[in-house]
Amino acid sequence: MAAAMAPKTPVPRAVALVGRPNVGKSALFNRLVGRRLSIVHEESGVTRDRVTAEAEWQGDRFEVIDTGGLQPPARGAPTDLITAGIAQQVETAIADAAAILLVVDITAGLHALDHAVADRLRRTALPVWILANKADHEGVDTLGSEFTALGFPVQPVSALHNRGMDTVLSQVVPALPAQEPEESAVPLQVAVVGRPNVGKSSYINRLLRNERVIVSAVPGTTRDSIAIPFTVGHGPQARAYTLIDTAGMRRKGKIKDTVERFSLMRTEKSIARADVVLLLLDAQQGPTAMDKQIAARIVEQQRGIVLGVNKWDLARAGGGTQRAYTEALSTALPFLGFAPIVYFSAQSGYNIRRSIDVIDHVAAQVRTTLSTGLLNRVLQDACTQRPPPARAQRRFKLYYATQVGTQPIRIRCFVNAPRLLPDAYRQYLVRILRQTFGLEGAPIVLQLRGKPDPKPGRQ
Repeated sequence: MAAAMAPKTPVPRAVALVGRPNVGKSALFNRLVGRRLSIVHEESGVTRDRVTAEAEWQGDRFEVIDTGGLQPPARGAPTDLITAGIAQQVETAIADAAAILLVVDITAGLHALDHAVADRLRRTALPVWILANKADHEGVDTLGSEFTALGFPVQPVSALHNRGMDTVLSQVVPALPAQEPEESAVPLQVAVVGRPNVGKSSYINRLLRNERVIVSAVPGTTRDSIAIPFTVGHGPQARAYTLIDTAGMRRKGKIKDTVERFSLMRTEKSIARADVVLLLLDAQQGPTAMDKQIAARIVEQQRGIVLGVNKWDLARAGGGTQRAYTEALSTALPFLGFAPIVYFSAQSGYNIRRSIDVIDHVAAQVRTTLSTGLLNRVLQDACTQRPPPARAQRRFKLYYATQVGTQPIRIRCFVNAPRLLPDAYRQYLVRILRQTFGLEGAPIVLQLRGKPDPKPGRQ
């Protein structure tokens, strides 16, 4: 992988929320950023990776980092690696932050884990405030005095009722470094999606060259959609991205867990807001029915798409060939014949740089603007070479076409009667456009507008 690929240097204008499980960190995070980004649930350990988002207070913008709950690992348990991964993520959040908000539960009282977290924070040079959460009314505020034993200022707050937040921010925000000028470049939004355990988090960690998200063989390790800034290159030529790691998608009928349902909703929202979606497939398992379902959702959302076949080093060692896998993809996902395929290995780093190049290519395709004159010549020639079939003695006629949008590419077609256009002929016109203009990985939408026949009485 090229040395120019590196994570965006964190701007130390961030506030990290830390604490033991179930004290309300994610609820406070959502309150601070003004929208529900982190999953909030009574189940312990829902948040695992770091979740970051921009917040604003009185016109001052800063980053907020939500972290998983710190707790002692259960020796020998299959989730032991996840617990260790959460601890590592918290350490990184502390390193990236300019201030720390230690969240405790005012109704539960001082806990041994609160002492443990406070001991860790005393080793930093950062300002720390204690948010005594769940102070839903003034009658419990006096309970916050117990937490002064931790050695930091205590503020009773309520994420549920938005109590005390302005008081906290009036102290925290002025302590942050000066606000930097906004960057003019808008990052490319890239959602990485797929079934559980196809290597989404490993792929992102390989790109970033650090353990940004937790990787584990335990299915469902990633729960939130994690947005991560990333750049390729330096100076004016640098390309900015936001990588979105998502939870593994399973059939809705198999989801019985509330947290997993929330995770699926977040993944679907990530797809909807992405510029390009990288659908990760497992090279050893081959395309599955669930891969087809996920691909159909991406097409339904009309997003740019790249097919990434991960673990190619293992498949190749077992005698697999790209030709055979491409044929299998064509059979399993015939509606994605327009999507480019890149074979890579997150484990070894093989072809990782090429995956970014392909994503860039698709991003350019979904933003393509087609010349109106050439567009009309191509479509009229297509209709002449292969006339539309007649329906009830009437035939579909295309008068004029013009592009009216990108992401997806939207082409408005003025026709005699939209209902006369068969689906097969619509697909034929789209195929001709791809053959002429390329548009790899880019969705094309034909918007039909009925118009009186310019020669009445003639069909």
